[in-house]
Amino acid sequence: MHSNRFFSTLSVALSFFLPVLPTNSFDYVVVGGGTAGAVIANRLTENPRVTVLLLEAGPSNINVTNSIVPLLHNFLIPNTPYDWNFTTTNQVGFNGRNISFPRGHMLGGSSSVNGLVFTRGSSDDWDAYAAIAEDPSWTWENIQRYLPLIEQFTEPIEPYNITGDFIPSLHGTDGKIQTSVANYRIPLDEHIIEASQELGDEFPFNPDMGGGENVLGLGWTVSTIGRGVRSSSATGYLAPEYLSRPNLHVLVHAQVTKLIQTGTRNRLPSFHSLQFTSTLAARPITVTGRRAVVLSAGAVGTPHILQLSGIGDRSLLESVGIRTIVHNPSVGRNLSDHPLLACVYSVHDNSSYDILFREPAVFQAAMDQWNANHTGPGAASVFNQVGFFRLPDNATIFETTPDPASGPKSGHFEIMFSNFYNLPGLAAPTSGTTISFDVAVIPATSRGSVELTSTDPFAAPAIDPAYLQSEFDIFTMLEAVKAVRRFAEAQTFDGYIIEPFGEFGAATTDELLETFARGNAATVFHPVGTSSMSPKGANWGVVDPDLRVKGVEGLFIIDAGVINKLPTAHTMAPTFIVAERGAELLKALT
Repeated sequence: MHSNRFFSTLSVALSFFLPVLPTNSFDYVVVGGGTAGAVIANRLTENPRVTVLLLEAGPSNINVTNSIVPLLHNFLIPNTPYDWNFTTTNQVGFNGRNISFPRGHMLGGSSSVNGLVFTRGSSDDWDAYAAIAEDPSWTWENIQRYLPLIEQFTEPIEPYNITGDFIPSLHGTDGKIQTSVANYRIPLDEHIIEASQELGDEFPFNPDMGGGENVLGLGWTVSTIGRGVRSSSATGYLAPEYLSRPNLHVLVHAQVTKLIQTGTRNRLPSFHSLQFTSTLAARPITVTGRRAVVLSAGAVGTPHILQLSGIGDRSLLESVGIRTIVHNPSVGRNLSDHPLLACVYSVHDNSSYDILFREPAVFQAAMDQWNANHTGPGAASVFNQVGFFRLPDNATIFETTPDPASGPKSGHFEIMFSNFYNLPGLAAPTSGTTISFDVAVIPATSRGSVELTSTDPFAAPAIDPAYLQSEFDIFTMLEAVKAVRRFAEAQTFDGYIIEPFGEFGAATTDELLETFARGNAATVFHPVGTSSMSPKGANWGVVDPDLRVKGVEGLFIIDAGVINKLPTAHTMAPTFIVAERGAELLKALT
């Protein structure tokens, strides 16, 4: 299903081999060619006098079929070369289970392997980030200028009438990332929209889930799909026209092993150099970013690199024998992620992707259609609709717990609608057809950590998201499931839904429902917070509002880790915003 071959036109700019570097010194070295790093490399090299080296630990995205074809993204994770293949620690809130913790391991990072949902977060979310950082440049009003730089809304590949499915004025048309709605429509779509109309008081229709201040309600998913093909930071910001820039150098299979202190400046340790290699046995290569080193290795990779380099909690570093250069207990702390639970129903629906994934002939027919003209099921987002909702103001949890949402425009839980068996970690049934209403806790209050486990840079860190460990998180998860059950009772589902499937159907009491949740929940893989942004001069947090690493010189972090708390969104679009903002800040240095 995939190939690692390169297009010959890219062979000069994109290389497996270390000796192709023209020099070991660049204006900027960017660590991580993922969702954020590709943006940084692109924007900095718009100035032909600025040189950038972009290092990606994984392979290229080119010719990776499962990344190109939108419907096939689930085949990219876990246990593939395109995933870091991380596993969490045993989770108390998951009855002691550990789970896969997917992170993109290829150019484009998680934007090359994720579920393609493009949601920006609420205005309350961004205003909260600005308030936490005590910097108004991060408010919703001020981040608006980056959105047209990111998005290029496109018509769906099929000739659908999308009037009313989105609001054109809320979307960019000339950005790097192509987006669209409903590239392939299915019978479930009609039921979802009709249920929203029938139950509009609780599940109101939102005319645009991917733009504007109003993110609450249910509507058509804006997906990173352009003309039936995935659009990612790699396809958009590292397109051939950009890779051909002589001042941009991109290396794949280049894993950074540590940052190197290069001296002091203004009484702060300077970090302008780093080492990288392809395997543990290979000789490390040292490169220098004269102006800065930018860490864009993600909410897991960035704190791990910092800790390996002597920047982090002293007691943790000393426990594995690493000398502390900068004591900062915030590094790797404050990990937050959206826990997910699939509520599966048996249905009468011959268009269910269960059949497509189960029957080789049906699958091949769909792939033949996609190969011919990029239409059909292959062009589909897994979720044609999503919705964000709030708990009632009088929910009993608020008697003991303050509302953790950023404000009244932010949600407490999400429902994602897909027409196949989407229960992570469990095999799909061998017969019948199903749909999944996946729920996620949005402002999860459980906080975990990312911690190195040894001095070996190739050893995975300990990832503890602390799923469902707070009273609010488990309460909200259960209330979200109850909301799904009310939604499924809409008249439009009569004759379509047969019954709740398996253990979900047997969970008829709150106690059984909690057992079901703790025994089956997984992740939407949206980690944030491990390199939190805080006010300049604060004695907590990892970066200042200008994204400089606290207590050091020459080092920036620009990735999802700087986001303090989870947004009412899938985190790809917010990460693009952080990256565009970060690139602007770096350009101000030149």
